[in-house]
Order: sequence, then C-alpha cells, then structure tokens
Amino acid sequence: MKEVFSNRNILTIGLTTSLWTLCNSGWRPFWSIYLTEELGADLLAVGLLSTIQTADQLLFQLPGGVLADKYGRRKIIVYGTSLRLLSPIIYWFATHWTHTILAVIINGAASVYTPAFNAIIADSLPEEKRGAGYGAYRTLTSMPRIFSPVIGGYAMDVLGYKDGVRIFLVLSMITAAIITGVRYFVISETLDVDKSRKKRKRSTISGSIKETMTMPRQIWLMMLVAILGSFASRLVMSYIPIFALTEDYLNLGATEYGFIQTVGAILTTVMSMPGGLLADRVGRKPLIMISRITTPISLGLIPFAYNYTTFFGARILNNIGASFGGGGRGTAGGPAWNAMIMDMVPIEKRGTVMGTIGTLTGIVGIPAPIIGSYLWETFSPMIAFQTSAGFGLIGALIFLFFVKEHRGVPLDFGISESSDTGKVKSGD
Repeated sequence: MKEVFSNRNILTIGLTTSLWTLCNSGWRPFWSIYLTEELGADLLAVGLLSTIQTADQLLFQLPGGVLADKYGRRKIIVYGTSLRLLSPIIYWFATHWTHTILAVIINGAASVYTPAFNAIIADSLPEEKRGAGYGAYRTLTSMPRIFSPVIGGYAMDVLGYKDGVRIFLVLSMITAAIITGVRYFVISETLDVDKSRKKRKRSTISGSIKETMTMPRQIWLMMLVAILGSFASRLVMSYIPIFALTEDYLNLGATEYGFIQTVGAILTTVMSMPGGLLADRVGRKPLIMISRITTPISLGLIPFAYNYTTFFGARILNNIGASFGGGGRGTAGGPAWNAMIMDMVPIEKRGTVMGTIGTLTGIVGIPAPIIGSYLWETFSPMIAFQTSAGFGLIGALIFLFFVKEHRGVPLDFGISESSDTGKVKSGD
C-alpha cells in the first residue's frame, strides 16, 4: 500500500474521493426517502430520476473517455469535478421532485471524468501491481463509509429527512469546491498526449468512437457482462431504501439502516486490499466470479427479509461479494474487474474503452428503474428483485464460460506501436 500511495496522483485522487464519499454517504442512502416524503415523489418519479441520470451517463462517458485519450486525463478530471459543485446547490433549493431534474442531469454529466479516473490510476501502476493498487485505492476510499452512513442515519432520525439531508448538502457544496481546487493544483498528467495522438493518427472524436466498434471480442464480452450486471442492479437499487425504511415493508429506523451501510463499508475496506493482492497472485477471474455470483443472489434474497436481522444478512452478503472487487454491482469497478480490463487495453485506448463500457451500460440501463417500478407496483417487490437476480446471474455465467483472463502484452486494437509503455512516475 505504501508503494501505491507514494504516487502523488493516486494519493490525491484517493484522498479527495474519500472526502467526497464522507459527505455523500451521509445523505445518499436516504435520498429515495427524501424524494418521496419531502419532495412529493412517487415510486415512478424515483425511477424516472434514476433513468435521467443513467441517460446522462451514456451521453457523457464515451466522449469523456475519448477526450481523456486525446487531450489527457487531468483536464477531464478537473472539469468533471467542478460540475459536482452545482448539483447539491440545486438539490438544497428544491421544493418538489421536478426541481431536482436539472441537478440530476448535471450530476450525470460529471461522469464525464469517470473513464479518465480509471485510466489515470492504471497509467500509474505496473501490470503486476494493478490489482493491489486498485485494492489499496478502494480501501482508502471505502473508509468514510464506515462512519458516514450511521452518522447520516442518526441525523435523519433526530432532525428528520428534510433538515438532515440539507445539512449534508451544504457540506457537499464546500467539499466539492475544495476537491476541485486540490485536483487542479496537484494532479499531473499521465498520458503523453503528443505520442498518443500520433498513435491514434490524429483521429477526430467521432472517428475514435467509430474505432470502438472494432475492439477485440474479449472486451465486448466484458462489456456484455457489465451491461447485464448494471441493468440488474438498476432495476431495484433505487427502491432498496423504500423497502427497508417505509411502513409498508420493513419500517427500519434510519440509524439502523445507516448501521447496515457502515458494517458493509467495514467489510469492503478490510477486504479490498487482500482482494487486490489475490487478484495479482491467483488471477482476476476467480475473484470477479465471486462478486458476480453473490451480488445477484443477495438482491434476490432481499424480498424474503422480514425483520432487521434478515435484511442485514442479505445486504452484508452483497458487501462481501463486492469486496472481492469483481464489479458485481453494475458497470466497471473493483480492483479485480478494473485490473482485468486494463491488462487487456493499451494505454492510449484506456479512456475510450472505459467510456464505452460506461456508455453502453448506460444505454441498456436507461429503462431499468422504470421497469423496476412497474414490476414492483404491478406485481410485487418479489418479482422486481427476482428479475434483477436473474439478469445478474446470466451475466455471471457468460463471464464464467466465455471470458478469458489476459496478462502481458495488451490485446491488439489495430493501433501501431501499441504498448503498455508510458507509465508516469510523477510523484513516485
């Protein structure tokens, strides 16, 4: 871990992301309840807002990845981070759920820097240490989730959802401003932009997007798995707090719900680094399979929960699976998943590939929250959660039988001189 965080970029990204998570995890778990109880949203409206954000991500992630490969990682990260300042301001002033739509769109647009984020971490790590590097990064960024959800839950119980959420929104505004400044002044570029442009033959953004259609079969299979996992999780994720916290279902207290989030964060924090080390030593695929199987199973178990203890068990199983780093909760994410993708991709294509994964999972995921609310209200929560579990397990089976782990020289993307050279040593 010491060697990983001796890199200035990774340390800066890790610390600033942790600061953002500290504020965000205090109110995000209760956002669906805030929408329904304070802003007049019904289940369909909650799904619609989630759909809008998903659509936003599909519009911005692929262009963001292409821009990160064309103009560098740092610029895209700084510009995207600055957008994070606007959403909490709009949320704070909202008096009806429709007033939050602009903030949701802006928040989705901020995902433009997600591919650059993943690329800059991979650029800064040698292949044999990528799993451990992503594990160390995830350990650091998961630590705030140990404290923040239970503190947020206590605030909601004491102050009510309206005042509780608004306090955290103010903290988010301040935090976003600090993070933007730190990333602007501290992060250094990891991509040799001139060299990358020569390899890419000075292609236009539209040309770069067209190039994604010729990516290797293994990358497309990884995307298919990510798409199925993302669709599955988005069917129900926005409605889990409603199932847990409302009188119609479990009627847990906000502090109890926050405590479950905290225990899950402890597991993720403790297991992320060992998971990353295992991904480097025994391979990425076994750990990804654990995540891709346990996540849908845990979602399928939620409607069977009838009290705090049974719901706690289902959610902790989800966190155990996620802690192995297989990205089972949706798109890209987790030490093993990210490391496996980056092993396959040359440095000058990493942003584009990560952006493509984000975009395609976004396209397919657009209707998922609406479909989830339809299944919930027309049939039952049981049908919604079981449908989610089914799609997730199909993705796991595709990964098991068709995706092969690749180490060494990156796959051929049809780029001359493609190599994994050019890793930056700034801050080492």
